[in-house]
Amino acid sequence: MPGRKVLPAFLSLLIVSVLAHPVALAQSAWEEDGWLRTTFGQERLEAGDEFGCYGMPGLSWVNDPGAVAQACKTYIEDRINASQWGPSPLSTFTPNTLTMADHGKVASQGFVVHGDNTALLETAWHNASDDPTDLWEWYNLGRRGGSLEKGIASLDTVQSEVEAGGLVNLYWIGRVNDATVRHDRDVLAYLDETPGIWLTTWGEAWSSWSGKRCYEHDRDVNDVGGRTVVTFESLETEACRSVSNNLPWNLPLTWLIDVEGAEVIGVETSDSNKSLPSIEGVKNTQEGWWQQEDGTLVLSVVNGHAVNITVNGSDVAHDVLAQADFFNNHSAAVTVAGHETTDLFKWAKRFVDDTDVRFTWLVQPRIADDVDAWIPYAVVGVGILTVFIMLGVLAREGLGPLSGLANRQASENPPSDGRAKRSLDADEEA
Repeated sequence: MPGRKVLPAFLSLLIVSVLAHPVALAQSAWEEDGWLRTTFGQERLEAGDEFGCYGMPGLSWVNDPGAVAQACKTYIEDRINASQWGPSPLSTFTPNTLTMADHGKVASQGFVVHGDNTALLETAWHNASDDPTDLWEWYNLGRRGGSLEKGIASLDTVQSEVEAGGLVNLYWIGRVNDATVRHDRDVLAYLDETPGIWLTTWGEAWSSWSGKRCYEHDRDVNDVGGRTVVTFESLETEACRSVSNNLPWNLPLTWLIDVEGAEVIGVETSDSNKSLPSIEGVKNTQEGWWQQEDGTLVLSVVNGHAVNITVNGSDVAHDVLAQADFFNNHSAAVTVAGHETTDLFKWAKRFVDDTDVRFTWLVQPRIADDVDAWIPYAVVGVGILTVFIMLGVLAREGLGPLSGLANRQASENPPSDGRAKRSLDADEEA
């Protein structure tokens, strides 16, 4: 009878332990940032900002990085898209204590950019020449340019890093407890006014880099009314997407096309004949085109979007040179990571309509009052209880470290009187 009761009891306790999984327990330790669900959040999204992960109260990056990443991904996706180019987040903060195996667990949840300065050997953009070549190098995104905080920010440092080129990644913390942190307006003005800078986000930079690892394009040429019309399409192929596990956002990629110095009259969509705008000097990611002084056409389009390029002159030869290093053929890219973003409105309100600088908001819920202290103990208690129950079941089957104890208890309990009597009777009959 006792043996028959063990299995139902074990299953019942196992169900309870599953329901009380650390992720579920941790939900009582935080309160959501309601601004992510409002029009203010949508406005930041439409302006070009990105939403990534910073952490989850009640869960530990060190103890279970996969659980943190999974819970934070769900937290974001249930409230807002990560970017105007894609719904799922690609970017997350990670501490400098994680192993490469831990980073692999985080990446398995779709987070491909980990930053910043995570202390791994492989790095991306820790200096101007540290351009990444493999996916895992983005697990250690560098911090360049310093802080955006007034009194800490250095205009000379930012200017030096931008002039060196590559991806410059600043950081920003909007509030410390109840105190508002002021930003450096001179640094912001420099980034807005200096030409040749792509103002972008972590996920955009990674998706653009992924687009250059594998790409295909299609083109056709026709003469129409004494003008050359080049139909161009950057193809979106499954073979190329699989190189990066189908994760990159389909954002505009910049192509450089040689038209032998002939004048480009305009660029229109092939399906609706809608003109693409000029993006000369534009710093934020969008579709469009312009022609450099040397005659090279700079064309920015998303994959799968065919366009007709009209060139003034018949039989004009053309050549697709390459994809530009950065959007709009800029020489440097700048991101600003908003760390520990628990209140989007308080972190972002000062930048509305004030700058073209784009932010990667690394969000996390606010810690709930007077609840978080018991969460770690509950998680540990559930884990210990589950382990002991499993060891007990294995011991009854003669397995595991407690099997010796179970056998000793069995030997100390003699058979019942009925069983002993039947054995004696059998011996006498024999």
